Amino acid sequence: MSKELIAVAMSGGVDSSAVAAMMKHRGDNIVGLTMQLWNQRRLPELATGEQSGRCCSIDDVYDARYVAQLLDIPYYVVNFEEQFEKSVVKPFVDDYLHGRTPIPCTLCNNFIKFDQFLEMAEGVGARKIATGHYARIVQDDETGRYQMLRSVDSTKDQTYFLCGLTQPMLARTIFPLGGHNKSEVRQIARDLGLPVAEKNDSQEICFVPNGDYAGFIDAYLKEQGAAAPDLAGEVVTTDGKVIGEHSGVHKYTVGQRRGLGIAARDPLYVISTEPQSRRVVVGSNEDLLTPKLEARDVNWISIAAITEPRRAHVRIRNRHIPAAATILPTSDPSRVAVHFDEPQRAVTPGQGVVMYDRDLVLAGGWIV
Repeated sequence: MSKELIAVAMSGGVDSSAVAAMMKHRGDNIVGLTMQLWNQRRLPELATGEQSGRCCSIDDVYDARYVAQLLDIPYYVVNFEEQFEKSVVKPFVDDYLHGRTPIPCTLCNNFIKFDQFLEMAEGVGARKIATGHYARIVQDDETGRYQMLRSVDSTKDQTYFLCGLTQPMLARTIFPLGGHNKSEVRQIARDLGLPVAEKNDSQEICFVPNGDYAGFIDAYLKEQGAAAPDLAGEVVTTDGKVIGEHSGVHKYTVGQRRGLGIAARDPLYVISTEPQSRRVVVGSNEDLLTPKLEARDVNWISIAAITEPRRAHVRIRNRHIPAAATILPTSDPSRVAVHFDEPQRAVTPGQGVVMYDRDLVLAGGWIV
């Protein structure tokens, strides 16, 4: 009997290439699939001439194809540009215009790299997929529930970006790298003769080539024939005193210090943005501290939804060290309140919030 076909998501980087090579080496029946998400030739006015460091670039597709040829596995490039623009790019623009700070990589995982990709994999006869993400999946023997755990390599752990994965998704997903350190993965790639073994990790968002979010938004709206809303207004202190002007609230994020264009005796930080009044509120570092938050659209991963308070460690952005807190259910089952033991800095609406019990990923949602 032939082995079950598994679709490997090949991005052209060392991680996904190592996954494909490891699985091929151990005799798995695999097919490589690369997702074409964004036309890099769009918005040429944003081009920097330097493409390295970007996720899902044209060069990445070439690298993925070459690795598949070396491994002698079937390989396809799947065009997901329309779905990606609808589910990731447009919400990204909308969030910034409404004073939120989005996480496009999480949206991409939720709606493209797992949802749409699983459907496409099934179309080529694969019931399961494997990716190069650093996370672990186990199944609870008693409940049968699939659980997500943080990667063994804490410096590469990607569970923050995977907090939207559902039980059906987890049931059909394999994370071969979750038990490895990054250095081990590179050595595996070298040992297996992969040409991408020394390739740098991608850092930038694929559709924002120079990291200039505001510039991308302006260029994208212009391309769409939509007039950019007038979001210029006043810079005010927490007590309402006007101390300056700005050219658009979408150009500022909570916690930002640089680029305010305001001379002050003490450092000033963005405390909040108010698109309706077009105000940017600034204050001291202490003003950034917040004792609690509310999360919407909570996805319970390793456990069922709570009905009573539960202790956890909570991460409010990717580089944030999870902080001790109590999770509280609300009258809305899709929302929870989080009360921190110690106030946290720069709790930002629109960012993801992920709740952990040691390595176990309890749930994830979006900060209101």
